[in-house]
Amino acid sequence: MWQWIAIRRIQQRDLDMRYRRVLDNGGTYFFTVNLANRKTSLLTDEIDVLRYAFNTVKKRHPFIVDAMVVMPDHLHAIFTLPENDADYATRWMLIKSTFSRQIPRQETISRSRKQKGERGIWQRRYWEHKIRDARDFEEHVNYIHFNPVKHGYVTAVAQWPYSTFHQYVEKGILDSQWGKDESDVYGSFGE
Repeated sequence: MWQWIAIRRIQQRDLDMRYRRVLDNGGTYFFTVNLANRKTSLLTDEIDVLRYAFNTVKKRHPFIVDAMVVMPDHLHAIFTLPENDADYATRWMLIKSTFSRQIPRQETISRSRKQKGERGIWQRRYWEHKIRDARDFEEHVNYIHFNPVKHGYVTAVAQWPYSTFHQYVEKGILDSQWGKDESDVYGSFGE
């Protein structure tokens, strides 16, 4: 019996270790956030609702969106938090819940989500990565902007409307033809 208890404690500790998050006041983070149903286009169909959710949360819990792309079923973003703040988890919880409250209830909801009073719109977890340095930042920005091409939605980065790429072009940071060649994009990332 005691062996079973020890094994369960080790398994729980290992599980806790996998979900440990790096919290850094004023940190810059890369995120991948997915819909529960990856076969929908809810995020691009409801882009104005998503913008509303982001703007609403930013008013009460400020952050800078350094780069972002919204795909039909997921999004990638880089946020920089205020100097005295490392709480990106609250921001994502509020963005997801604000968005969800604006969407009619049409999704399939599992029993466990029903029991917890959750909607079935978003995956519960998300991927985050603490940006380490300027090169890491550039690689993640490139990944974000190239994502619509990677997924085959467009043949040129500039064709995708739901991306900060256009702001980078307006500011003269990137050329409008950037990303025509995959050699512009480097780094390997997972979703």
